[in-house]
Amino acid sequence: MSGHGTPIPMTSRPCGPLKGEAHVPGDKSISHRSLILGAMAVGQTHITGLLEGEDVLDTAKAMRAFGATVINHGGGEWTVDGVGVGGFAEPEGVIDCGNSGTGVRLIMGAMATSPITATFTGDASLNGRPMGRVTDPLALFGTQAVGRKGGRLPMTLVGAADPVPVRYTVPVPSAQVKSAILLAGLNAPGQTVVIEKEATRDHTERMLAGFGATITVEETDEGRVITLTGQPELKPQTIVVPRDPSSAAFPVCAAIIIPGSDVLVPNIGLNPTRAGLFTTLQEMGADLTYENIREEGGEPVADLRAKFSPELKGIAVPPERAASMIDEYPVLSVVASFAKGVTDMQGVKELRVKESDRIDAMAKGLRAAGVTVEEGDDWWKVTGLGHGNVLGGVRVASVLDHRIAMAFMVMGMATQTPMTVDDGSPIATSFPIFEKLMGDLGAQLVRNSA
Repeated sequence: MSGHGTPIPMTSRPCGPLKGEAHVPGDKSISHRSLILGAMAVGQTHITGLLEGEDVLDTAKAMRAFGATVINHGGGEWTVDGVGVGGFAEPEGVIDCGNSGTGVRLIMGAMATSPITATFTGDASLNGRPMGRVTDPLALFGTQAVGRKGGRLPMTLVGAADPVPVRYTVPVPSAQVKSAILLAGLNAPGQTVVIEKEATRDHTERMLAGFGATITVEETDEGRVITLTGQPELKPQTIVVPRDPSSAAFPVCAAIIIPGSDVLVPNIGLNPTRAGLFTTLQEMGADLTYENIREEGGEPVADLRAKFSPELKGIAVPPERAASMIDEYPVLSVVASFAKGVTDMQGVKELRVKESDRIDAMAKGLRAAGVTVEEGDDWWKVTGLGHGNVLGGVRVASVLDHRIAMAFMVMGMATQTPMTVDDGSPIATSFPIFEKLMGDLGAQLVRNSA
């Protein structure tokens, strides 16, 4: 059942061409970081375009619990009056991060080097996800963590009273782990160094620099070396949140697989550490173009135009691209089902520990719909059937994962018969307007009785 209440089964029916503009929500990664860094600055940060999905709203509540004044002025406009680096107050209650792995891991990092104690929990999905990958490096600062077996939530963190700077090589590409360490390093003396063997999304580094932290990034033989000088006074910022490329993936991919479609998705952030899906789709033969390319708030932005693409072909997705599109593999696997040939996705073991085991969840649903899928620990292959040949007609499990639910809703728009997910309620965590937005383009999504 849903971690957010009564399950909401949803059905997606085959539909005609998708047409129009898809104004997707603000970027979730930047929204989380805007609230957290605003809370760690001295003065008032002004944010527009904030994603108001449940994940981000849970982060806003957490920042209030740590003592920041966080106000929603309506229409995506928010202000955060921060308490400064090291100024977090000890929260009175448990910090509930809902479904958000990004939220909980970044917040843990932000409080880890302050002499306070906080207990974290989440929904059933989040409480099943491993936290050791974050708490292990945080322990190097002097932070203590006590949680359930396997390093799972609920978990209590005791912040380091006398933190020491850390030098840490991230063992698996993860922007969440990297960001947690950097946020912890803010209140540690000296220089905290994070080394990435493979680059991951760099919003934290960009935003730390924007808030006035001294941070350098250097490409070396060791990898990407990020050095942060601790104990700065962060300066409040005015932030315009670009629209989320991970949310844009759904109308873009739907347009590509539905005959006659032509959809414009404006103002999408195209940070190179986030845009791997769009490069991959173009390599598969998708009619996907960038219009009005520009820069906003230090981030590259463009309007995406996606059209039906009848000659999609399977490709080998380079493993080094995985970090730039890790959240998009579920919907990519849907597009791969409508391509000709094999789409080979390697170096994706991170998918096994997201909101769900996304490889397992997608493989089961795709197979039920008549698509051949092979899988291993860190790879999977989808053998496409070509346009018009994917059967559908099945009910699949969303496993409390918003991206699994939305991927199968996109699939049902182009299968021969409808697709149903057992619970669409997790969609609200990241894309609360998904149903209306897709419906306005021409999709046929309906809620069913449980």
